[in-house]
Amino acid sequence: MPRIGRAVARTAVVAGTATAVSGKVAQNQADKQAAKEAAAATPAAAPAAEPEVDAISEIERLGALKEKGLLTDEEFAAAKAKILGI
Repeated sequence: MPRIGRAVARTAVVAGTATAVSGKVAQNQADKQAAKEAAAATPAAAPAAEPEVDAISEIERLGALKEKGLLTDEEFAAAKAKILGI
């Protein structure tokens, strides 16, 4: 009977170790996947000069519409403030 007791104890130790190791492996894989998803979700930084050029050309376009009488002074000011983030 003592051999059976040792075999049961050894099996319990092996099973416990296997469970702990597989849990750690699963956690590591989940951490790596989360890091990949976070990196993929981070948008690339846009060049600083490009938005300025777009804002200027958009304001010039709005100014042309205002000169043609298609925008009021208030509409032009509101659209300009929106473009400039004011």
